[in-house]
Amino acid sequence: MSAKRKVIITSAVTGAIHTPSMSRYLPVSSEEIAEAAIGAAEAGAAIVHMHARDPKDGRPSQDPKHFEPILEKLKANTDAVINITTGGSPHMTVQERMRPVAAFKPELASLNMGSMNFGLYPMLDRFTEFEHEWERESLEKSRDLVFKNTFADIETILGIGNANGTRFEFECYDISHLNNLAHFHTRGLACGPLFVQSVFGLLGGIGAHPEDLMHMRRTADRLLGEDYLWSVLGAGRSQMPLAAIGAAIGSHVRVGLEDSLWIGPGELAKSNAEQVGRIRTILEALNFEVATPDEARQMLQLKGRENVGF
Repeated sequence: MSAKRKVIITSAVTGAIHTPSMSRYLPVSSEEIAEAAIGAAEAGAAIVHMHARDPKDGRPSQDPKHFEPILEKLKANTDAVINITTGGSPHMTVQERMRPVAAFKPELASLNMGSMNFGLYPMLDRFTEFEHEWERESLEKSRDLVFKNTFADIETILGIGNANGTRFEFECYDISHLNNLAHFHTRGLACGPLFVQSVFGLLGGIGAHPEDLMHMRRTADRLLGEDYLWSVLGAGRSQMPLAAIGAAIGSHVRVGLEDSLWIGPGELAKSNAEQVGRIRTILEALNFEVATPDEARQMLQLKGRENVGF
């Protein structure tokens, strides 16, 4: 009997999509974010994807001083792969977004593979009371917002990562982003094995129908051949269904409070660990094994936790 396939679980701990007023379970302080990531790793996440927030009001922050205590605690308490964002927030400049990866030289960092409309304003129909005015303003401004990720931006971030031995989780929100990734792969700036994170269900990107998932997979196969590892991220209520479908046809998976606040219909997830535990149950029911951090490092050819800058 052949060995079971190993699936990498990424847990996205906090991010710019959701605001603190949307869920009392969303971690905000450095202590809360670190504890949430450690809990996710203990539940089975091989990779923890990190954003930081300003503890004064929960606003997304790319200031390295807000990352430093999180990273120190994680390195001391888990062997999970730490994946630092270069996405930050769509409201930030690319220079702001690059700061923590340039400073800390992680094993892995996220990289958005194209500019896009990034519509979060429909959340104003579901959430009406906010503790901080920036939360409402951030959602409203997304009606007229282009999340800027030009070829020059991508090339700059790739240059920083390549110089530091940092590899990337290439976040592809639409088919055009796969074409962009293939372009950089052909030029030798994005080197395999590529870790392709297909993102479904955000307004402005590809939809969250299973046909969208299949279209993304077929296109990635055609453009990238065998030089990539595929992972699936479903936003909101599509998180678990698309992760299950993706895993069944060969993907790795990403879950977490950055991508969805929910664990079931109308039920807020209490932690990233709860979401990791749910997808782990699904994966094991499908007779897959959950990859350990060191197995993920081997699959993604990462430089190792001893070679980071924190």
